[in-house]
Amino acid sequence: MSRSLFLSALLLSSPAFHAASWAADWPQFRGPNASAVSTEAAPGPKVAVDWSVDLPGRGLSSPIIVGDKLFLTCASGPDQANLHVFCFSTVDGKKLWERVMKATGRTMAHNKTSVAAATPCSDGERVFALYSSNDLFAFDLVGNLLWLRGLTYDYANASNSLGMSSSPVVVGDTLVVQSENDSESLAVGIDVVTGKNRWKKERPKAANWTSAVVFKDTVALQSSKGLTGVNPKTGEIVWDYTDGAATIPSSAVTENAIYVPSNGVTALVPEKGSASQLWRAGGLKPGTGSPLVIGDSIYVLNGTGVLIKASIANGDEAWKLRLKGPFSGSPIAAGKYIYIVSERGDFQVVDTTAKEGEVVHTVELKDTLLSTPALSGGALFVRSDKKLWKLK
Repeated sequence: MSRSLFLSALLLSSPAFHAASWAADWPQFRGPNASAVSTEAAPGPKVAVDWSVDLPGRGLSSPIIVGDKLFLTCASGPDQANLHVFCFSTVDGKKLWERVMKATGRTMAHNKTSVAAATPCSDGERVFALYSSNDLFAFDLVGNLLWLRGLTYDYANASNSLGMSSSPVVVGDTLVVQSENDSESLAVGIDVVTGKNRWKKERPKAANWTSAVVFKDTVALQSSKGLTGVNPKTGEIVWDYTDGAATIPSSAVTENAIYVPSNGVTALVPEKGSASQLWRAGGLKPGTGSPLVIGDSIYVLNGTGVLIKASIANGDEAWKLRLKGPFSGSPIAAGKYIYIVSERGDFQVVDTTAKEGEVVHTVELKDTLLSTPALSGGALFVRSDKKLWKLK
């Protein structure tokens, strides 16, 4: 056997290769298409801590995963002006690289949130990290800085005294960034290669912490006014829903509809110029966590810590299950299981196929947890200000 064939065979037989090759990426806030639902088989209910690593500063951002690399942001220092981007191995938690930048914009934020509140995103070749200070950085996967933007230099009044947390999304070769606030409220489409604007749109002047979702060929921007579908390449408005929406929980997307936290939950089918309403369920009112859809059911975690299962056909409720709260992050799912972590550190696994829903397992992480987990390679990843954990 030739040396190259031998090395190829050795690589193909290695556990690390199989773990990486079968792992689905979790490239943005709430994973594939911001659906919060993994395309992999579920890790199962009896997860336990595999490893943990210490973090040097605060952050609400979720981990993202590309192959066997995990990317995460945090902010350190008395005024959170040190902006960190980390790359860890998903296999053993080894730090592969770290970059630290200085904030150029405002670092004011409510005590419960932080400057590193927005979840980074990736197109598979680059990682884009956005902070509440309106600083935006693009790195390649090995840590080389490709470009940066101090958006406060371009838009001096784009800020929020409580801190901003809308996570960016990347569609094709366009990065969509929201900086929505009471003053200079905007969304921009940025060329992923050059870092230059493709378009800029004025947005409703109101504080907004929601993140965009992608529906078919449009990016859906949510605000207190409703939901607007724009062409990611040009910024042109393709459709518009104007009956209001929440400013903290984001929408859930399937191939056929968008489920918007609006007057409870409103199910929409966007069309050119408008969006048709399928149904509205006032009792399905999300708290801070975004809803998710598994199969023919939608799941909503309300402000009192009750998980509600309802039909995506009409919004009719099937069951309610009280969880151990309170909650700030959003639930995610794989297979029949929902995974959600409380502010007090209770990582809970819910079997959605049980007659009334059932918490089948809890891991006590014993820390304040405000972020949304990520899932890849049969494992779950969650962070606090102090630590990053892998559970499997």
